[in-house]
Formats: sequence, structure tokens, C-alpha cells
Amino acid sequence: MKKINVPCRDEALDLKAGDMVELTGKIYCGRDAVLPHVVKMAEEGTLEEAGIHMEGAVIFHTAVSCAGIAPTTTSKPEIEGSIVPLSRKGAKFHLGKGLISGGTVQGLKENHAYFLVTPPVAALLTAAMSSCRAVLFPEFGMEAFYEITVKDFPAIVAVADGETIFPNQEET
Repeated sequence: MKKINVPCRDEALDLKAGDMVELTGKIYCGRDAVLPHVVKMAEEGTLEEAGIHMEGAVIFHTAVSCAGIAPTTTSKPEIEGSIVPLSRKGAKFHLGKGLISGGTVQGLKENHAYFLVTPPVAALLTAAMSSCRAVLFPEFGMEAFYEITVKDFPAIVAVADGETIFPNQEET
């Protein structure tokens, strides 16, 4: 198990597809309703003005509610479409579930970023969370862009340096 403090500015992580990791620190959370807005702000250069720093960040594809947190399907166009643009802006990890396209795998490789998957166990993930707050678009409710603080948050490296744990990954 590799322990990683986030945000992570370490370029020499030497992670491989299939490695197990634990994340400790601040994680941003968002899903299909909010991520296109976050990408637009990143491209306009206004995230920093809102106190959002992408360098070394983790983006968790989830909503945040009183019921807890759990990954949503990353391959939804609004979610997967955020991965490469936010990686270009410095996001180091994207955390979700499911298969992503070959084009996204390549985009992660080009931007030295990773895709992680989590066990689909909401109680386990929620127990690792010690605080949360809506940092952008609070009007979206549980689908706002959140910042959470976690300790020993479990994940598996699904994509690293163009390699994937998914069988028969096709190029798209």
C-alpha cells in the first residue's frame, strides 16, 4: 500500500496500474452537473480566484450528501470530458469507477496524471472523510463542487503511464 499526501506535487510517484494507494489530505468532489463548469473556469483561469488549486489535486467523481460519498460512473461524457482538461491544469488524480476511453488514457499519460478507482463501499469511504464544504456552485446541492478532507482513503491505480487494469482497453 502506497500512502500519498494530497495535493501531491511529487513527480516521481512511480505508480503502476494495479497498485493500491491511500490518499490523505484535501480532495475535490464533483460529477456531471458541476464538472463542465469547473473545466470552463479552469480554461478561463478563474479557479485560483475562487481558491481552487488544481496543482497536484485529486478530483473525485461523486456527489456529497448526508448519506455519504461513493464513486459515480466516470465514463459519463460530462465527467470523462473533464479529465484531460483538468489534468492539463495540474490535477494529478481522477477518482471514480468504470472504464474510460483510450483517448482519455492517452491524455492522462501526456499530462502525467492517474485514474484511480475505489471500492464501491460508501460506508468505508465516508468513514475516511473528516470534513467537507461546498467550494463552487453550492446551488447544485449535493452535486456542487466540494472539498473534503480524508485520511487513508483507499483506491486502486486503474491507469498509470498509459497502462490500464481493464482488459481489452480499446482506443477511441
